[in-house]
Amino acid sequence: MLQNEKTILPEAKDSPSFIHLLLPIIFLTILIVYGLIIQPRVFNLPAFPLEIVFLLATVFSSAHLIALGYSWSTIQKAIVNKLAKGFPAVLILFAIGIIIGTWIIGGTIPMLIYYGIKLINPSYMYILAFIVPIIFSTMTGTSWGSVGTIGAVIIGVASSVDAHLGITAGAIIGGAYFGDKMSPLSDTTNLAAMAVDIDLYEHIKSMMYTTIPSATIAGIIFFIMGFIHPPANTDINGIQISETLNAIEAIFDFNVFLLIPPLIVLYGSIRKKATLPILLLSAIVSCFLALIFQDFGIKDVMEALKSGFNISMAPWAGEVPEELHKLFNRGGLFELNEVIVFTLMVLTFIGTIDVTDAMPKIVNRVFSFTKTKSSIILSSLISTAFTNSITSNQSATSFIIGDAFKRRYDEFGISRRVLSRSIEDYGTMLESVVPWTATTLFMSTTLGVAFEEYWYWQLLSLINLIIAPTLAILGIGCFYKNKKNKL
Repeated sequence: MLQNEKTILPEAKDSPSFIHLLLPIIFLTILIVYGLIIQPRVFNLPAFPLEIVFLLATVFSSAHLIALGYSWSTIQKAIVNKLAKGFPAVLILFAIGIIIGTWIIGGTIPMLIYYGIKLINPSYMYILAFIVPIIFSTMTGTSWGSVGTIGAVIIGVASSVDAHLGITAGAIIGGAYFGDKMSPLSDTTNLAAMAVDIDLYEHIKSMMYTTIPSATIAGIIFFIMGFIHPPANTDINGIQISETLNAIEAIFDFNVFLLIPPLIVLYGSIRKKATLPILLLSAIVSCFLALIFQDFGIKDVMEALKSGFNISMAPWAGEVPEELHKLFNRGGLFELNEVIVFTLMVLTFIGTIDVTDAMPKIVNRVFSFTKTKSSIILSSLISTAFTNSITSNQSATSFIIGDAFKRRYDEFGISRRVLSRSIEDYGTMLESVVPWTATTLFMSTTLGVAFEEYWYWQLLSLINLIIAPTLAILGIGCFYKNKKNKL
């Protein structure tokens, strides 16, 4: 060990200067701006993989620390400590992949989709376009998957009855993001809770203060829009829909017992049980349901656990519409491998800057003018919006803002539940209403509706962007209690 090795003490007299604290952050920012914005949008070249961006930032940060006199053993210890803290959430991400695969092979997700499609009534097109994706994304934890599957079906129905496509698309995306934000199976929801070191269900409970009112107001407006901009016809061109429903029926058998897996997760949420055991229990029950009620064997179930469900497991179904392949060919232990690798890269980078306690010190210096609880919350909201807009990645935003603000929240006696909620209020909910993000491109391409036509109808996010700072200013739902209130 080097004799001039420094210890990880924020108050150390030989603590690095402010510019040295900033250098790794500046380097990361340059990589993000060039690799994710300039390179693809100016030079029309592929964007840098965000995992590699954080890996390069880690190399720079480590080299910088060594130049300052820290030993590799000190840096490595900080990285390992950060990875250790994040590992429980990584296990949950693995469990989510398993849940998706088992809920499909057991018939739970197919049954929800089947009856969700049957619910679509042109007379109530917009409100149903909002509610059905809410159900689907809450049960699956994916906004992109919801829009790409049930959303594509709904937009097809809207086209066939000559409904307002901008309103329909806004309703679909909003409904999908409600579930992505509130579902315990969502990767962004889990990562937001993980980034600020709080319980997953406490995070979801906190989000209800902003998301439920936003969804209620949006739902009322979509219902009214059904009378202001009603579809031109009420007869659905049912060829594609009937083919989809018939194919689902050919693969799966439905009954009320298939609701047991999501009810287990709901019970765990209400009773505040440990997340990982509840998810795994739900997956195990789904495996038994697949063997009891579906026509799949033990080999298929094992494959669904490992690599996810695949329609090729049901040769008796014959030719299946292409959209069902996209809908059902997913899940398994490796479903979220990209998210997991990215999470590990971000944690590694944050571990290096933890050596100098950089993020809290930078936030304290930059936001030294904030002296009230509401101003701290508003600062985190604005910082979240800026970071998400630049990175176009909510996972990165969660870790960067969480690590930067959680200690300041503690100092001011603000619950970290408010920080995790703020990260999603101005991060997750912002993505689809910022024109240059990857999310916006996906939504527009998948639904065939231009951003300019749908963004002002994405009412859930727009209303949420108003409610979140309003609650901060009024102090409603901010859990101001003890001075060191981390929950």
